[in-house]
Amino acid sequence: MSARSNASRISPDLPYRQERVDLAAAFRWAVKLDLHEAVANHFSLAVDSAGKRFLINPNQRHFSLVKASELLLVDAADPQVPNQADSPDPTAWGLHGSIHRHCPHARCVMHVHSIYGTVLASLADSTLPPIDVNTATFYNRYVVDENFGGLAFENEGERCAALLSDPGKKVMIMGNHGILVIGDGVADTFNRLYYFERAAKTYIKALQTGQKLRILPPETAEKTARELEDYPEQAQRHFNELKAILDAGRDDYAG
Repeated sequence: MSARSNASRISPDLPYRQERVDLAAAFRWAVKLDLHEAVANHFSLAVDSAGKRFLINPNQRHFSLVKASELLLVDAADPQVPNQADSPDPTAWGLHGSIHRHCPHARCVMHVHSIYGTVLASLADSTLPPIDVNTATFYNRYVVDENFGGLAFENEGERCAALLSDPGKKVMIMGNHGILVIGDGVADTFNRLYYFERAAKTYIKALQTGQKLRILPPETAEKTARELEDYPEQAQRHFNELKAILDAGRDDYAG
């Protein structure tokens, strides 16, 4: 089913139809890949040029049930959002609201407590060495937050947002917490989330062997990372295929 036919399943009066469809598809795939955690974790997508108005999942809605039409549309610059009847989860507002206020380059933000990413975030040394293609993808392209301060209410969210000021750092390994991935849109961000979890899995399993790691030289790791960044249309093609799988199974995410 095409992107246009997906979007047409939402009422034409609802704003940002295609953006809603894409974000809803990302929620469904987070479940299929076991990246989610109960009714916690959040994805958001900026829909205006300033990056401050954004879509986000409804409060305490399981990822497997999120539909395009029920995504919340909020304004990061509006301090009254937490007081609204349909406000997002307080930690979602604290973290995503802060990032969309201060980091306009973070068009899409995905925060999860995925298994291998969270294991990595729980190690005393949470860096990810380049030991294969997937781990090299993130070479010098992530930041490690070593100052976890509790649940991501507004003060903690503001602190986290300050760590994402460099547009070149698109993954935050949130020490003692989980991971947060940013990108230009849903396809770009979900692709990065997918590969980061795969990279973390490879690294954790390599550590479990107890053997010495074969770490790539810095120049090779950087070259590999740049080549993958420039790989034509890979993220969008990957995400299009994921939506096609949902459509083939008559999934109701686009409703």
